Amino acid sequence: MLPDGRRLYLHDGPIDLIVEAFGSPQQIHTAYEAASARFVSVLDELCLELAYLRQRCRCEREWPHGIVARRMVSAVMPYASEFFITPMAAVAGAVAEEVLARMTSNANLSRAFVNNGGDIAIHLAEGEIFTIGMAERPDRPSLFGTLKIRSNHPVRGIATSGWRGRSFSLGIADAVTVLADRAAPADAAATIIANAVDLPGHPAIHRVSARELAPDTDLGDRLVTQTVGFLTAAEINDALASGVRTAERLLRIGLIRAAALNLCGETRVVGAYENNSISRSAIDERSMAHA
Repeated sequence: MLPDGRRLYLHDGPIDLIVEAFGSPQQIHTAYEAASARFVSVLDELCLELAYLRQRCRCEREWPHGIVARRMVSAVMPYASEFFITPMAAVAGAVAEEVLARMTSNANLSRAFVNNGGDIAIHLAEGEIFTIGMAERPDRPSLFGTLKIRSNHPVRGIATSGWRGRSFSLGIADAVTVLADRAAPADAAATIIANAVDLPGHPAIHRVSARELAPDTDLGDRLVTQTVGFLTAAEINDALASGVRTAERLLRIGLIRAAALNLCGETRVVGAYENNSISRSAIDERSMAHA
């Protein structure tokens, strides 16, 4: 348990989860026991099929066996025919989903979330609300707005991607936050949109082979962004516009519900949420499930 006495911290290898459940003390205890029991085997299960999960997703390939691995493939499959993407693009969201599913199947909770490094699966009983903080940069969290997720809205997954985050990115977005019906699809979509925020060949953008940074990466020799230098206002707008076009496509075909794209202090929002998209009102960080 974390020092606040409310949240559970689960760690195994590269996976770090922050878990919080709301309900009666007994139901919260049951939920945390269920989360812990399920978490113990997640990484080992993924490692059994890691070679498969690091390969490019193709529609004609056989599916993996593990439930988390299958969640990952399902999330990235809509992009397989057009984009380079591996199931690893959805691993954080898929793990969060799996742990939350085990909690809610064993305990009666009013609200709950599993936060896997900013990729979040949430549970809301009828009439419940989560207030969510939107981060401008994952490496230096600064909240630029909030939104409320209500039980009568379909969003149950939130994910953030960008070159400043903990994973590699082919694009230059500081952060792209996506709202979707589940966490694994949000994770995959955030990767695709963040990659689309780009200025190919720009001299102020430094990229290196992903393999140079991590020999076992699923990205191989593809160039990933390491630094983004000075960009003019017009260039920032062009890069964001490219990401917006991709996000709008995903919105039209129902893969996401909304997205916020950030680059060099500029933000673009795709998809109306509660009619006004993201609220830029005063932020109470104590109420945040996500920042």
